[in-house]
Amino acid sequence: MHRVYLGLGSNLGDREEHIRKAVALIGEKVGLVIRQSSLIETEPWGFESENRFLNGVILVETSLTPRQLLRSTQKIERSLGRKRKSTDSSLQSPDFSKYSDRPIDIDILLYDDLTIDEPDLKIPHPLMEQRDFVMIPLNEIKPR
Repeated sequence: MHRVYLGLGSNLGDREEHIRKAVALIGEKVGLVIRQSSLIETEPWGFESENRFLNGVILVETSLTPRQLLRSTQKIERSLGRKRKSTDSSLQSPDFSKYSDRPIDIDILLYDDLTIDEPDLKIPHPLMEQRDFVMIPLNEIKPR
C-alpha cells in the first residue's frame, strides 16, 4: 500500500459538503482515509474571486499507481461538478490563467517518497510549499 497526501479545496456552493463528499468518494474509490486535517478558510490563490476557499489535507492508503490516482481524483472532481478549462491540465504549473472558482479541487501533494515530473503529473506538488493553505493542514497531519 502507498501513502498519499491529497490537498482538497472548494470555493463554490456548500464548500464543507463538497469536501465531505470528496473525502467519502476518495474513501470508496481510492483507498482508506487515514487522517484528515481541520479545514481552513483562505483567499483565492493565483486569481481574483469574491469566494473564499475552504482547504484541507487528507492522508490516504491506496493500491493505485500515481497515474491511476490522478485519473480517479479527476473523475471524483467531475462527479462533484468540477469543470476544467481547456487550458487546465489539472496541474500544478504557475500559469495563473487556468485558476478559477470551483466546487472541488483535489491535488496530489505527496505519494510515498516518489518524484514524478511529467507534463500532467508532478509529485511532489511543485507549488505546495508556496501555499499556506496546503502547508498548514499538511503539517497538522503529517509526522515530521
